Amino acid sequence: MAEVRGVFGVRHPDDPEPVESTKVVAARLLAGVGVALSLFVGGVIPAVIALVLARQAEADIRASEGFLLGGSRLASIRRQAWTAIGIGAAVVVAALLFWVLELARTAGGPSYDGSVAVSG
Repeated sequence: MAEVRGVFGVRHPDDPEPVESTKVVAARLLAGVGVALSLFVGGVIPAVIALVLARQAEADIRASEGFLLGGSRLASIRRQAWTAIGIGAAVVVAALLFWVLELARTAGGPSYDGSVAVSG
């Protein structure tokens, strides 16, 4: 029986080949969807799910002792997800600011529709 030396020590020849973590793939996809939909605020949900999956993938990769790959992509996945969350938050803040400014603009006007005769 031949032994194969890997990065993490001795590997048995019957051990499976290292593969990319499916959670990393899913997190990368969800982070991309989050960035694409972030202007519509709907990208926050896939971005949050991508962050959760990235955390789980990191734990799985550490526990796999080298049989799961993709740890180097986790930083960029997290950046994309936080970017999507930031853009979504900025859109919400801009919408609230626009709404408050619109309320302030119409605050000094009459509270009726203008077809009411004012006697004085």
